[in-house]
Amino acid sequence: MDVFSQLAEERIKQAMKDGEFDQVEGKGKPLKKDPLEHVPAELRMSYRIMKNSGYLPEEVQLNKEIASLRDLLKYCTDDQDKQRLEKRISEKELQFQILLDKRNMKQSSAYKRYSSKINRLF
Repeated sequence: MDVFSQLAEERIKQAMKDGEFDQVEGKGKPLKKDPLEHVPAELRMSYRIMKNSGYLPEEVQLNKEIASLRDLLKYCTDDQDKQRLEKRISEKELQFQILLDKRNMKQSSAYKRYSSKINRLF
């Protein structure tokens, strides 16, 4: 251990002896799971920054819109509304495919491995 690690360890042990950690919120409870645990470590910080700033990659936004439209379609009873929703879904799916083709993302091995995990994130 380097000097700083030893100093930190000593201060932590002293704080424990002094009872400074006795009133910590959530003491004795399991830690919350990291929602980004399935994202590779080297991408985690960038996705956390994007998520916290409210930014969604265009392909993720399109996937969310498609999912919402499909949910609406499930509960739709009017035939005209169903046709409009089906048309909008087709348009969004086409837009999504064009975006993937434009970015060559379909062929990317990283996209294939992580796309479903990233989409779940947002």
